[in-house]
Amino acid sequence: MTGRREPQNAKAVPERRCLTLPNPSPAGRRGPLTLALTVIGSGALLLLGRLLLQQRPLPTPDTPAFDLERIRRWDPDPERRREASLLLLPASSSEDPSGQRRLLRGQGWGPGPLAAVALKRAALAREAQGLAATLQWRELLERFPMAPPSADALYALGREDPPQRRELLRRFPAHPAALAAALELGPQASQRQQGALHLARWGPRWPGADARLRQICAQPATALSAAQRGSLAAGLARVGDGRRALGCLGSTRGEPRQELEIGRALLRGGPAEARAGAARLLALSRERSQRPEALEAVRLLAQTPAPTVTPAELSELPEPLRLSAPVQARLVLDAGGDWRPVLQRWPRDPASWDLQWDLTRAALLKGEAERALTLLEALPATALPPPLAARHLFWRGMAQRQLGQPSAARRSWDAVLRRLPWSYYAWRSRVQLGEQPELRLRAAGPVALAADPWQPLNSGQPDLDRLWRLALHLEAWEQWRQERPSATLTSPEELMLEGRLRQGVGDDWTGLGQLEQASLRWAGGDCQAKLPLERALLPIRHGEAFSTAAARHGLDPTLLLAVARQESRFTPGVGSVAGAIGLLQLMPATAAELAGGVVSKDQLREPAFNAELGAAYLSQMLDLWKDNPFLAIASYNAGPGAVADWQDGRLQASPELWVEAIPYPETRLYVKKVLGNLWGYQERPRRSC
Repeated sequence: MTGRREPQNAKAVPERRCLTLPNPSPAGRRGPLTLALTVIGSGALLLLGRLLLQQRPLPTPDTPAFDLERIRRWDPDPERRREASLLLLPASSSEDPSGQRRLLRGQGWGPGPLAAVALKRAALAREAQGLAATLQWRELLERFPMAPPSADALYALGREDPPQRRELLRRFPAHPAALAAALELGPQASQRQQGALHLARWGPRWPGADARLRQICAQPATALSAAQRGSLAAGLARVGDGRRALGCLGSTRGEPRQELEIGRALLRGGPAEARAGAARLLALSRERSQRPEALEAVRLLAQTPAPTVTPAELSELPEPLRLSAPVQARLVLDAGGDWRPVLQRWPRDPASWDLQWDLTRAALLKGEAERALTLLEALPATALPPPLAARHLFWRGMAQRQLGQPSAARRSWDAVLRRLPWSYYAWRSRVQLGEQPELRLRAAGPVALAADPWQPLNSGQPDLDRLWRLALHLEAWEQWRQERPSATLTSPEELMLEGRLRQGVGDDWTGLGQLEQASLRWAGGDCQAKLPLERALLPIRHGEAFSTAAARHGLDPTLLLAVARQESRFTPGVGSVAGAIGLLQLMPATAAELAGGVVSKDQLREPAFNAELGAAYLSQMLDLWKDNPFLAIASYNAGPGAVADWQDGRLQASPELWVEAIPYPETRLYVKKVLGNLWGYQERPRRSC
């Protein structure tokens, strides 16, 4: 037996334990590298996936319902699932409230504004089913105490807890829920008075507010302080009731802003009211000449012709106001002085723009093309708002052609088409360029009215833009009102934004008015920048009523749209001082003749009935004037008898000049507005820059 033998008596040696190293071969080194690459690759894939998710198109009101349902059920992003659920909601909680509750179940998570909206809509859906929603309203109020939807919570909880209503008026004064609560305050006289004063300040146009203001104003003088009467009077003035506003104020005078509102409303009344309004504005200008309201008053006075406001009265104003652009422009226009100093000193003041056009129009009607061109070249078109720039360029082209400058004239008309391609002057420019564009008045059969696709709000406020994108128009409006409840809008961008928000909640009367103001204040800029505004200015409303009535009378429905856009701004309940009512502003006597019997005011406020009678009358005017659009539209406004006396050779040679010769300023503007609307509606499918 061989081998080394340890000595028996040797000292024991401890066992040596060695660390076993991994195999240094390439196969052994692959483990950590693979792990690192796996981690990096997974992170990159996650990042790429997130980027791809973020780049997907956002759901909008134009997204098909099938796609919204798929997003709601299967999308990995919970925000998109909630957005799809909100877009699938019916317009009102009274429409399928059980379906609303299903869509809203579990959507009130997170801190963002959509959570508050989801909680509010869920509570409204419960109430629509006759279920108690106290817990839902309280959760909304506790989690989002200053969010606009919490105003609805305070309103609902205030049914059983009146102090909640008082908190609503304090916290959300301009919110629709607060205005509704103010109208409902009672039964004590002091409570009704408190509600009326709140409405006068924050919402005199709220349905029923004007009646409440008149009721409180009728109380004895001792029941109200002078300040309270001033507030109520200003509220009535804001809804156009200058006569009652003056009666409410009595022998006292209000604050400058109140006096301005009352004077403006009175100027729109009859001769006696207009003179009373002018007297108040003159007093405001003399007594408070340093106040900003004084210059606004002077601007109104300068636009009011004699005998209501005379040049002598304007000449007696304090020097700073007498030397202002509105007064100097009016004095030049009345006295025939030198117009150049006014235009040179105030080239961007609307008073200068009006002076330039008034003098140009007079020169055109006299055939003084050279003088007209001199006047037009005194202010460049680039300094004017789009509607005025289009007018400026069109007539510059007409004067240039008359002076033997055909190439220059074509450039002017081409500039109109680039600047405002959907306007009255664009239509007439295309006629002058020899294109003979079609203006459709008649239609052989039914013509469907297709609404414009959804357009983003682009407010620069992410939360507001998101509410708009999700068709939460009421919530978007409420948020806007909370952020600026009583701010005065000055910039065209703000006017356009609020006008579109008002359109979203169905207030076309005020919204379209604000959009028109934005258009007249937005000097400079290109067509692309104005495109959202131009789209909003010509919306489709009451499409079914207009299409049906137009088909029955052989008209193109865009003709009814064009007239209603000018007559009522698509507001069925509006009435004129003369007594005309409804979408197409029909006089009761005319309506009775068309209908073959007496019709009620309520009937005339019904869109389909009003559209039917208006279409019949328009068809009669077209038959009378052999489809001449100028004569037919002028007759709709002024009556065929007056129009028959206005015909002369200019109607065929230069219908644009014939329009400018119409002796009624209202009808002159009306014809251009309606025919411009008609052209714009018919150009909608090609509306681009």
